[in-house]
Amino acid sequence: MDVAPTDLLADLLGRLRAAREAAAADPFGDPVLLVALDLSRALDEGRVTLDALKLLIGRMAREAAQERATRLAAYTGMGEDTAALAAVAGRLVRPDPEDSPVPFAAFREAVERTRFAAVFTAHPTFSLPLATGTALAEAAGGVPLPEGLSHRPAPVTLEEEFAQAAAAIARGRDALDALSAALFEAARTVWGERALQLRPRPVILTSWVGYDTDGRTDIGWNDTLRLRLRMKRLQLARLADRLEPLGACTAPIVDRAREAAAAVAVQEEAAPAKPDAESTRRFALAMIEKREAALTDLDPLLGLFPAAIAAAPDEATRLGLAVQRAGLAAHGLALAHTHVRLNAAQVHNALRQRLGIAAAPEDRAARRGLLAQVNAALSEVVPIPLDFGALLAEQASAVRLIMTCAQVIKHVDGSQPIRFLIAETETGYTLLAALWLARRFGIADRVEISPLFETADALERGERVLEEALRSPHFRDYLRQHGRLCLQFGYSDSGRYVGQLAASYLAERLKIRLAEQMRRHGLEGIELVLFDTHGESIGRGGHPNSLTDRFAYLSPPAARAALAAANLHWRDEAAFQGGDGYLLFGTDRLALATVARIAEHAFAPPAVTDDPIYAEADWGTDFFATIRREMAILVEDPGYAALLGAFGPGLLDKTGSRPAARQSDAGGPVRITHPSQLRAIPNNAILHQMGFLANTLHGLGAAAVAHPDNFADLALRSPRFARALAMARRAAACSDLGVLRASVDMLDPSPWLDRAGFTKRPGRREALTAVAAALERLDLSAATRRMFRRLQADHQALRAAWSDLPDMPDRLVLAHALRLCLVQRLWLLAVALPEFSPRHGATRDSLIARLLQLDVPPVLDLLGQIFPAAPDPASGLDFGEPAGPREGASYAAEHATIFGPMAAIFALVRECSAVISHEVGAFG
Repeated sequence: MDVAPTDLLADLLGRLRAAREAAAADPFGDPVLLVALDLSRALDEGRVTLDALKLLIGRMAREAAQERATRLAAYTGMGEDTAALAAVAGRLVRPDPEDSPVPFAAFREAVERTRFAAVFTAHPTFSLPLATGTALAEAAGGVPLPEGLSHRPAPVTLEEEFAQAAAAIARGRDALDALSAALFEAARTVWGERALQLRPRPVILTSWVGYDTDGRTDIGWNDTLRLRLRMKRLQLARLADRLEPLGACTAPIVDRAREAAAAVAVQEEAAPAKPDAESTRRFALAMIEKREAALTDLDPLLGLFPAAIAAAPDEATRLGLAVQRAGLAAHGLALAHTHVRLNAAQVHNALRQRLGIAAAPEDRAARRGLLAQVNAALSEVVPIPLDFGALLAEQASAVRLIMTCAQVIKHVDGSQPIRFLIAETETGYTLLAALWLARRFGIADRVEISPLFETADALERGERVLEEALRSPHFRDYLRQHGRLCLQFGYSDSGRYVGQLAASYLAERLKIRLAEQMRRHGLEGIELVLFDTHGESIGRGGHPNSLTDRFAYLSPPAARAALAAANLHWRDEAAFQGGDGYLLFGTDRLALATVARIAEHAFAPPAVTDDPIYAEADWGTDFFATIRREMAILVEDPGYAALLGAFGPGLLDKTGSRPAARQSDAGGPVRITHPSQLRAIPNNAILHQMGFLANTLHGLGAAAVAHPDNFADLALRSPRFARALAMARRAAACSDLGVLRASVDMLDPSPWLDRAGFTKRPGRREALTAVAAALERLDLSAATRRMFRRLQADHQALRAAWSDLPDMPDRLVLAHALRLCLVQRLWLLAVALPEFSPRHGATRDSLIARLLQLDVPPVLDLLGQIFPAAPDPASGLDFGEPAGPREGASYAAEHATIFGPMAAIFALVRECSAVISHEVGAFG
């Protein structure tokens, strides 16, 4: 195996294929562990070096990244997208080429009503370094990937999150300009210059980056205001930059926009980094003194456009002015609309403090009285004045956030509403409480209160949650005032607890029921906003086939037809999350393709469907209920938590603002006893890294074998069902029971003892036995083996019912095998730790346990303190008197033979994780 990296990859792939073929006839063979063990022997014998593996893994990462870029181009349908936008616009003017054009009023209604919003969200899915993400996006357009890219993510700061989001949004805005231009051009062919009266806004962009405080402690009110000011400055600068090349007729608009941008820059600079009384006072004065120059509404700018258009020398200039006016009117004084988010518990705490409402909202017995109390409070609430000093003094998170919204509306931009998203909403009381806060600070008319239905209970009970709120005349009046009801649907928690496919079914069923509920309350004229905050990859609800399939998966034809039948307007919104989501706007071409697919979806008529999955409603209900039942059982299985927490978090580099799991008081990860102790995105990423996407696959076997004929029939005849199964198909291509079994076997002391009995290598028997003893102390094997059998039985049933389910490709299996080999070698080094007296609350056994869980960097830092590598710092210095022999010891040998190699191996472990992330296609 002493070969070049290119030959080494071919050699290892050949060995793996042979082992997989042999395993097909040998139920006791494990090709993954066989290849890992074979490679380990080669390392022992010097036939392969760690440097060679580093080169090999780098090559695998590059090839996987190149294929990912190819998939990205195909996923967006990147091609003749300018023509695609023209085709969309043409169909709006003349749905049938043989017929007359639609009336101008009908076209205006079609293009001036927002139908889709792309929402840029952040934490914690920045799974690629920015330079690599940029190169990947460019490679999707045919640019070769440069050499030497780093594929491991690096922690991102809030500023870096914002910068990435703003860059993606800017490209998105350019693509929306292309959409507006296509709409104007199509309208001009029929209505001439009258078309320039329009202000199209069928698609808008929105962001919560810097404004989402759910689960984050690194975003203060000062950060939100500072970044919101920056979004305003970017919008004003963009407007001026786009108009200035159009000539002298635009000068009044350009000058006023640049004056406002300069004033906003002063305000932004005054935003305190760490607020105290004096810095907050200076900021307040800057906001107030520059308020008029900086603008707080659109009228001063929009009022300048008619004269500029009238003075424009040609059609192209008039078109350019109309396009920029449309973008300004659609987005207000910001590059994108604003979403803020917090948790329902924070809203409840605020009212407990303000109104003395002590009853727990989750106590159903007290719910009626609680609703009566908040309704009475809504009848009496009186708006109060607000200054920046109140923000500095306020301790309640929800009150502080609503105050921040009030100051944005008053001092930054009052032209557009702010979405107020509330996570974990499971009672209508939460919505009424948020309404009380909004009225308390006088902004109920500018804040769109939106519950997030994410847990299984919330998706099932969402209709009742809304019913509790809709019974309140205050909430109904509030909705009529806005003309809009905003709802958010999540897949993070529901997908990991009930399964992705079951979560999609629950969300669709809730959307259909909402249509009837709106009609029942006489709210037919209210627009329904349906925001799906899925992820961008297989495993969190982001459909893997294409953007077209993704939008149809989130907004199924049956749900659209139900809303249309209820005479409801609706708006679809979808998340583009973190670095993976921003890839879809990673270049101008990708952004144009993404907007083209959005436009095609947004203007697709809600066709009445005769999809047989709805005719077989009872079977569909039973099918998805079976998945939910099996997934719920798995989640409660102690072995599932043991598998997720054994060493899965250690496979992941930090990619955002929040830890994957809680930390123990003594340092190191807490022993995971339930999946709820992990955050949703790391939970799903660990499944990617362990090689089995249980949250998408588990339960399908039991559901399929219950009615195998219906399963096969509907998979062929039902587009909705087939689209759901496409999620499972992609998950199967990223999953392998053999890969998962190898990880489970690694946690079992028995194979380590078996190896100890066979080894002839000096010292290896003792090391293998020591690993077995350490694993005995961890005591994870019995539970994980029971859980594995559960997964195995269900997945074998699925493969029996679904004969053409794909297998994990060889290169991805090899990445797992390589990493298992590296982890095994790291564990062998772990048990070579020297003895030491307890230090910093740590013992040798506790550090070995942490190393087995791959909590490597902090353990190495601690070992560096316990066993310093540097010689005596006083050596060679004259202290004025004779020196005796130094008693202190140097541990350079331990660093050279244990700690240094351990760090190098762990770095390669994480490099393998980056390869796997590329192969699967995303992090979360």
